[in-house]
Amino acid sequence: MVKSLQQIVDIGEALSHPVRLKLLYMLAERERYVYELAKDLNLSRQVVNLHLKRLEKAGFVESDLRLEDDDLRAKKFYRLKEFEVSLGMEDLKQIFK
Repeated sequence: MVKSLQQIVDIGEALSHPVRLKLLYMLAERERYVYELAKDLNLSRQVVNLHLKRLEKAGFVESDLRLEDDDLRAKKFYRLKEFEVSLGMEDLKQIFK
């Protein structure tokens, strides 16, 4: 499938930060919720949320809100989506011809 210029930019931006790469690695192990990720990375939830939004926009992760039985607050869980990253000459030819 040929990618659009915006899709290529979104993928590049998503993979261009060490924290986002660490998040992909962590989510490859299992799904997690934002607070847990923030705690493990020693970052604020707001910062982790910004990184996760960038990964979600690029199609690397997906999320859903859940109410846990032991806690009545909604928690946003993130999980890794199946992905493969590639960029070929055909992609560039289609964009810039």
